[in-house]
Amino acid sequence: MGGKHKYYNEYPIPQRGLGQILRWQFGGGPVEPPLVPPDQLPTYQPQSVSPRNLAQPPPDQIQVTWIGHSTFLIQLDGRNILTDPIFGNCGPIPSSRLRRLAQPGVALADLPPIHDVLISHNHYDHLDAPTIGQLGGEPHFWLPSGLSPWFQKRDIWRCRELAWWQSQPLAQGWELHSVPAQHFAARSIHDRDQTHWCGWVLRRGSRAIYFAGDTGYCPVFREIGERFGGFDLAIIPIGAYRPRWIMQPIHVDPREAVQIHVDVRSRQSVACHWGTFRLTDEPPGEPPVALRMAMIERGLPAEQFRALRFGESVLI
Repeated sequence: MGGKHKYYNEYPIPQRGLGQILRWQFGGGPVEPPLVPPDQLPTYQPQSVSPRNLAQPPPDQIQVTWIGHSTFLIQLDGRNILTDPIFGNCGPIPSSRLRRLAQPGVALADLPPIHDVLISHNHYDHLDAPTIGQLGGEPHFWLPSGLSPWFQKRDIWRCRELAWWQSQPLAQGWELHSVPAQHFAARSIHDRDQTHWCGWVLRRGSRAIYFAGDTGYCPVFREIGERFGGFDLAIIPIGAYRPRWIMQPIHVDPREAVQIHVDVRSRQSVACHWGTFRLTDEPPGEPPVALRMAMIERGLPAEQFRALRFGESVLI
């Protein structure tokens, strides 16, 4: 998949080898305090709401609905767009960490017709083969560089790669832009970084939406904010961040997520990449609590950066 071409981050990051991963998995490494004291953290109980108006969203607004993890339904000008769709469990082998903690906020069968799918990278919790198979070849799949052969092997041909900073018209005057993220790619031990990773921007005139994908923190977010002049809405990851000695280069924690919110000049942000799978060591309910704490620390209104309930929508 993707040949032997290698892709890189704009700002180089240290790679974690198998020995370090095993050290973490078997309980080694530095002891790190939690972001939220355990006595201040309630037991995690996923909260969901019944989605509304998916078939007929308000025509004069943009509607964004959280389905789970990094999967959102973006509805604008009669176009239905999915981000990193995953509707089942994830991973090539069964694992408790890879089983869903909450059902999707919208069932796959209840989605309106999907026109476009944005894929940020090829990790199993973002590129899910069973979900892609169910979506089939009707939507247009937008991909980071090197990923189209994966789709073509599955007889999906309506796919197009965009390199960082490239753009392509969509419909009704909207443009789609690929933007950098700080991460890596792999679906096995043999194909690391043979495809790229990215975030996505949807823009029409002064209106813009940013989907960060999966990322660590780096200075590129200030550049994204400068290039696009800010965003009406940013979708920013807040989970899968502990232990920091392993995860910091590739996954932001809530404090860094708030910094991205500031850097990209987002007027309203919503959280992704939390509460659906327990991929790392932090309790699944910690990220939104830590997010609120980080917003207070920065003196920012908590409502500017929200953690939605499964199935909940925001209107722009």
